[in-house]
Amino acid sequence: MEKITSRNNHIIKDTKKLMNSSAFRQQSRLFVLEGARLCFDVLNSVYTVEYLLVTEKLCHRYEKEVGDLAAVSGSVYLISDEIAEKLSDTSSPQGIFAVCRMEEAAAETGRRVIALDNVQDPSNVGAMIRTAEALGIDSLLLYRCCDIYNPKVLRASMGSVLRMCLIPTENLEATLTEMKNDYAVYATVPDSRAQKIVDIDFSRPSVCVIGNEANGVEENIKALSHALITIPMGGRAESLNASVAASITMWEMMRND
Repeated sequence: MEKITSRNNHIIKDTKKLMNSSAFRQQSRLFVLEGARLCFDVLNSVYTVEYLLVTEKLCHRYEKEVGDLAAVSGSVYLISDEIAEKLSDTSSPQGIFAVCRMEEAAAETGRRVIALDNVQDPSNVGAMIRTAEALGIDSLLLYRCCDIYNPKVLRASMGSVLRMCLIPTENLEATLTEMKNDYAVYATVPDSRAQKIVDIDFSRPSVCVIGNEANGVEENIKALSHALITIPMGGRAESLNASVAASITMWEMMRND
């Protein structure tokens, strides 16, 4: 295990840049997992670990797990607590970072699909992916969303990004138009005139579109949908947080399965 002692080492600089820059992540096709749970989750995923950075303290605490992860990593580097603090995106770094290679998305959508239309908040996107995995949603279509390899998305998803079928699309309108032959397509809206989601029959393959936090689902997507659906609300609030609305929508989609 090679030891890195300088904060100015090129590996440390590149790792920090991967954590901070979406453009650099896309250019290099690499991303960073931080923390014991996320890093060890990669052992049960399709992702390849290019290199592992770990402190001596964490090696002692998780000897077996670090050994298993090191065995499948291209390179392993021992770093100091000070370097871990420099790299960390959290206030209390655990001292482990796995730099992984991005994988091509699977094309199989399944019967229950959520489409995210311009959802930008990393915490919202991560929470939606986590909920989708927990409830049994088959896949998520991602259109102009924040980078799913953003550290905040990875943390909020609690590792679900590593396991869920996440399919980016450059043209959501074209993708949904093609899917309409086999799927019921629904756009979620905060509008009491829309059909109540509790009255929708999700027995056939379905796609539900969750819109941007501020502007909702795009008009062209609403126009091609089979129906606009809404979550009935009895209180004074006009709308729900995007991740909360997505969670309720996914629950209703899966409720009768």
